[in-house]
Amino acid sequence: MKELYLLRHGETLFNRQHKIQGWCDSPLTDEGREQARVAGRAFVQAGLDFDTFASSTSERASDTLELVMAELGHAGEPYARLKGLKEFNHGVFEGEQQYLQPGLEAFESFFAQFGGEDARTVQLRMAEALDQVMSPSTVGRALVVSHAGAMFNFLLATGGDPTVANPMPNCSCMVFTYDGSCAEDLAHRFVFQRVIRP
Repeated sequence: MKELYLLRHGETLFNRQHKIQGWCDSPLTDEGREQARVAGRAFVQAGLDFDTFASSTSERASDTLELVMAELGHAGEPYARLKGLKEFNHGVFEGEQQYLQPGLEAFESFFAQFGGEDARTVQLRMAEALDQVMSPSTVGRALVVSHAGAMFNFLLATGGDPTVANPMPNCSCMVFTYDGSCAEDLAHRFVFQRVIRP
């Protein structure tokens, strides 16, 4: 059975400032870079290696992945950068303080009216991007770096229990099995197994 390790990026400047990040970006902090290195070392200690790597096109995700890959002995190797793995688009709320956003129950459609995305859009693009990563026959285990909101919505789409993603600290990792033969059924194609927290 194939395995997907879906990792949240390390702490960023906007995380520290409690700002909504979404499609806008901010750099990893020193703490965020160390979180990525710790995650990489934890994978090594667990005896894990990966056949393929991918990240969101956001710099905070790709920087996290490169730090993890270095710890795994894959420094400088190519990896996929996919727009489908980006964070939830918050529209005009991008870069604003987090206290301005509504509770989680409103995320399903709230941001679409302000130029952002609805939850279903995020779920579908995440599924498409992750299928692209997992479907090659050469892939047995993949490491993918994405974002908390996008990961949470993907978990919901697969029928996973949302309480397992609360909280979802930086460099936490969701683990799924993948069965590409379940082409029409996302909930059977990606099956949630556990969360690894730093």
